[in-house]
Amino acid sequence: MQLVVGRVGRAHGIKGEVTVEVRTDEPELRLGPGAVLATEPAQAGPLRIETGRVHSGRLLLRFEGVRDRTGAEALRNVLLIAEVDPEELPEDPEEFYDHQLMDLDVVLADGTEVGRITEISHLPSQDLFIVERPDGSEVMIPFVAEIVTEIDLEEQRAVIDPPPGLIDDRAEIASSRDDSAGEGASAGESTSGGDDASGKDGG
Repeated sequence: MQLVVGRVGRAHGIKGEVTVEVRTDEPELRLGPGAVLATEPAQAGPLRIETGRVHSGRLLLRFEGVRDRTGAEALRNVLLIAEVDPEELPEDPEEFYDHQLMDLDVVLADGTEVGRITEISHLPSQDLFIVERPDGSEVMIPFVAEIVTEIDLEEQRAVIDPPPGLIDDRAEIASSRDDSAGEGASAGESTSGGDDASGKDGG
């Protein structure tokens, strides 16, 4: 199984290093020196990682054969793809690979349908589930224990306990209550703040 484990960003310095947007919880395994990665577009690879280091919180990689800034810039926005055994599981039972989480149904504790995980976004601070709602809209769910209370791979579902304002229906309920109390504007700000804050490979 092929999984996207990173995306090449801008060139760093003049000796061929690039910044990488990490899309795996195991960068030391997937993006370590010696790893050979397929690419999208395919003609950009395969790429073998020569060196890697962390600088100012960002992963910097140098690929074999890329020796200058021009070569590094030519790789910008290229997706890095690793071959992963679909039966392989993380050592920590509380961690999950992206492919295990994709397409899980997202529900509330009472079984109410929220949507389906269509993407997992890896941010420096946390991971985010991008969830498609039944109406086609999207909502971002931070993959943290306080909100994602259960991952049930057998039942193919993720159970969440979102704070008020994180998902649309709860935001509308809060807004209605505040409107009746004459505080509609305040509710709007709360909803917006919740969306902004929901900005984090669950494994």
